[in-house]
Amino acid sequence: MASATDWEVSRAAQPQPGDYAYDLDRTLSSVVSVKTTVAADAFTADVLGTERSGHGVLIRPDGVVLTIGYLVTEAETIWLGLSDGRLVPGDVLGYDQESGFGLVQALARLDLPALELGDSSAVAIGQDVVTAAAGGRARSIAAQVVARQEFAGYWEYVLDEAIFTAPAHPYWGGTALIGPAGDVLGIGSLRLEQASADDGAGQINMIVPIDLLEPILDDLLTIGRPRRPPRPWLGLYAVDVDDSVVIAGLADNGPAERAGLLASDIVLAVAGAAVDDLAGFFRRVWSLGTAGVRVPLTISREGSVTEITINSADRNTFLKAPRVH
Repeated sequence: MASATDWEVSRAAQPQPGDYAYDLDRTLSSVVSVKTTVAADAFTADVLGTERSGHGVLIRPDGVVLTIGYLVTEAETIWLGLSDGRLVPGDVLGYDQESGFGLVQALARLDLPALELGDSSAVAIGQDVVTAAAGGRARSIAAQVVARQEFAGYWEYVLDEAIFTAPAHPYWGGTALIGPAGDVLGIGSLRLEQASADDGAGQINMIVPIDLLEPILDDLLTIGRPRRPPRPWLGLYAVDVDDSVVIAGLADNGPAERAGLLASDIVLAVAGAAVDDLAGFFRRVWSLGTAGVRVPLTISREGSVTEITINSADRNTFLKAPRVH
């Protein structure tokens, strides 16, 4: 991802103060850059890299910054960049694998307004929003909500109702979705291609809805992860191909690799129940119990049908834990 000093959004795409009922510049000042380093031997280093950058937003006066979890997972160092040029160190408070949120504690005063958390359940398609990055108007986008629907990610991740916005922000990770009241409605996670009958393929951002934070916020602040029992994790990457679930890759030494699953295997059923898409596959696995449960898969491999049972795990046990707790 480009650094915060060598890019800006086209002026036509930037939000303009007169278009919003709140103080746009003051609100955007609460969005900070997030830069992290991760040890080379960290579990996520090969997939997510050892140097990561994105954004976060101040949500509490005591210096708690909300961001997307993949930026801070297993982070050893964190620097927060403010719009006035200051750099402030931070520590990881926690992250949640199910929602994708991450929290950072600033280790010095930020002297910025903390933004209120909004109500993402009330977000309507067509609603005007701002996808806010560190750097103010020049690096933020005046956008609209274009969809609210289920999203399944290849890394064993499902949101019941993600928010999708356009135009897409080019540096989306950890951007704050700002609503009409100047509050936070979600956090940017991905940039995706969306097929359109009228315009061909277009780019959109996938936003994690802010309503997923409230039930777990106190737990993230105090113990670094939700208190709920962890879901079973298989350690695989899967994709939808023609109404089939195909294994695209495996986490090194993860449960699926240890069980003998291979890339290109096609998952036909989980514990006897047929699956034909990612969301259904992951939800069926999670329905079997908590982390540690045995997960029987029926797979097709080079035309032959076979059975494999995976001893699931808690994904967090593979990760370096936040040092604050």
